Amino acid sequence: MGKGKLDGRVVIVTGAARGQGEQEARLFTEEGARVVVADVLEEQGRALAEEIDALYVPLDVGSEEAWQSAVRAAQQAYGHIDGLVNNAGILRFNALTDTPLDEFMQVVKVNQVGCFLGVKTVAPVMSDGGTIVNTASYTAVTGMAAVGAYAATKHAILGLTRVAALELAPRGIRVNAVCPGAVDTAMSNPSLLDPDADREETAKAIDGLYRKLVPLGRIGRPEEVARLALFLTSQDSSYITGQPFVIDGGWLAGVAVI
Repeated sequence: MGKGKLDGRVVIVTGAARGQGEQEARLFTEEGARVVVADVLEEQGRALAEEIDALYVPLDVGSEEAWQSAVRAAQQAYGHIDGLVNNAGILRFNALTDTPLDEFMQVVKVNQVGCFLGVKTVAPVMSDGGTIVNTASYTAVTGMAAVGAYAATKHAILGLTRVAALELAPRGIRVNAVCPGAVDTAMSNPSLLDPDADREETAKAIDGLYRKLVPLGRIGRPEEVARLALFLTSQDSSYITGQPFVIDGGWLAGVAVI
């Protein structure tokens, strides 16, 4: 058998119970990592951890106490931590002027504060030469109507990523950000969580939308984002830090008029 790209490494993945985080946890495990599945969705998180022989830890990413508890559990189970993927995030649709402050702050707490607390809590105990991958978004590098709170937090994550990269570079810890466009998860397609939804009709509608918007003509797949996160967590990216990586099927490239 070939050697895995993450053999011997211990990686915490937040929001790992489903979607992009789940695919990252699966792929990292296949590549030899010991994965810590961190999520508020306990039933799904525990089931995934059992399936892939990982450790499940309950984690509300907006709670510093919860982060400290998760890190202690990871250290007790595996002895060290080599990587972190700050994947957990939420999305709310609203015009800026219609967004209640409570809603805005909820998005900030999960997306922005959650990422900050991950870096703040994990980096001090991370092995030298470790890696941090923050999940930003296509909307971190451009605007999009109706997702103001989300876009604001994702822009902030890029700033956090660059500062962390500078501060942690002396220890050889690399910090980068993935910036996905639309990906076929419950965030982009809420019908996946609705047992009464017409999945076939919804899939057709989504396919039609992204066929027009995205040069590659389709919505992204979570396993594609997972492969980018693997690249940034492995030695394949050993001389890369402080950078955003857009993975959007060409959406950011511009608009085709012919």
